[in-house]
Amino acid sequence: MILPVILAGGSGTRLWPLSRSLYPKQLIHLVDQYTMLQNTVLRLDGLNGAVNPVVICNDEYRFMVAEQFRQLRVKAESIILEPVGRNTAPAMAVAAIRAIEKGDDPVLLILPADHHIQDIDAFQNALQEGYEQAQADRLITFGIVPDKPETGYGYIKKGEPLPSKKKNGSAVTITAFVEKPDQKTAVEYVSSKAYCWNSGLFMFKASLALKALETHAPEIVVACRQSIEKGTTDLDFFRLDKDAFSACPSDSIDYAVMEKADNGAMVPMEAGWNDLGSWEALWQVGEKDEQNNVVKGDVVMSDVGDSFLHAEHRLIAAVGLKDHIVVETSDAVMISPRDRVQDVKKLVDKLKEKNREETRSHKRSYRPWGTVDQLVKGDQFQVNRITVEPGNVLSLQKHFNRSEHWIVVRGTALVTKADEQFVLKVDNSTYISAGTAHQLENPGKIPLELIEVQTGQYIGEDDIIRLEDIYGRHKQNG
Repeated sequence: MILPVILAGGSGTRLWPLSRSLYPKQLIHLVDQYTMLQNTVLRLDGLNGAVNPVVICNDEYRFMVAEQFRQLRVKAESIILEPVGRNTAPAMAVAAIRAIEKGDDPVLLILPADHHIQDIDAFQNALQEGYEQAQADRLITFGIVPDKPETGYGYIKKGEPLPSKKKNGSAVTITAFVEKPDQKTAVEYVSSKAYCWNSGLFMFKASLALKALETHAPEIVVACRQSIEKGTTDLDFFRLDKDAFSACPSDSIDYAVMEKADNGAMVPMEAGWNDLGSWEALWQVGEKDEQNNVVKGDVVMSDVGDSFLHAEHRLIAAVGLKDHIVVETSDAVMISPRDRVQDVKKLVDKLKEKNREETRSHKRSYRPWGTVDQLVKGDQFQVNRITVEPGNVLSLQKHFNRSEHWIVVRGTALVTKADEQFVLKVDNSTYISAGTAHQLENPGKIPLELIEVQTGQYIGEDDIIRLEDIYGRHKQNG
């Protein structure tokens, strides 16, 4: 049995302004109609021996992750919530411990949720070879056969070929893990054909991986066991104990296990892999026009070539650009030469120093019941468009400092206000004064949309007292 473990906790700052800390790249549609997380799930379809995946993610992403699985009509085996990020080794340990507790010893397939794969058949063929080697008690990593010198990835040096039942088996022992090289060294590595890029994809028996961690990083196993023992089930999620998991050392699977193990092996993979770690990477994999541009959205160009232009909300009009990246969202525009996109992270760091909200979230925020789009924000007022999906309900809540005026523009709303309950249809409205308990529900079969006008001395999202909440939230936004 293959148990896919999808790691969906990264932040993806190099893809700002599209990617934000509360809406990272794995949850975004970057290449096609599916998000990167959804594509990670879809490319497992038809993989022999694979069962429903386990997902490990940040607590703040939980409802978005669950909704993206619902859209695919795929049920996750479990969604495990990390209270803090601790890198990939603790995430792997948690998955292994929980699998073994159920009486199983599956082969874990560790998959980052933010990779792009073009050739699914080649990908699955490599996984099947990895599965064979994992059953032979080897710790498997997948190396990407490089097609060019790359200084942004670590490298793995090939060792001796391993026996395989496959006619064209390519698994090898590992001679060395090498840190990101300079350009001259990267050219030498690629020319030698003795190295692969380190992909961050792994495969091994749960018991074997746990034994390796107990040998090389026992403190990780101890902390993860405690975080599970003290963890709680929350709706469809399993929430790791915050204190126990926060005490866990932060380490990667490479450093904690693979570089120290004597039974590690590598399966080379040629499947059109890209980690989409920058806007340049998105330009590389994107469909290009006659001028070698990758374009999305409302874009008008004259004499523009070899560029990436992405419009989310407004027209981008560009003249005379060459080798540039232009990305527009509702609250930010980012412009960079293509050969400087790695510096976007430095730009985000500067914005964080200024405590800019644009690094954390978009004007659209995602809630377990729908979305909130911030339309206008002024001094002591804010206008939002609220969308509630059919059958969903917001918490019963009240605010001390703000009043709210709701106008329904689509669908039907069931409103609770203090001791009364009533229905609002299109063009109907209601006013909720500060301090009044209220609740909004969509009893219909189409999305409910309403315009919300907030007014008051203070309109921060932390001015909320939840009296009842079916999502188990306490003093959190939305």
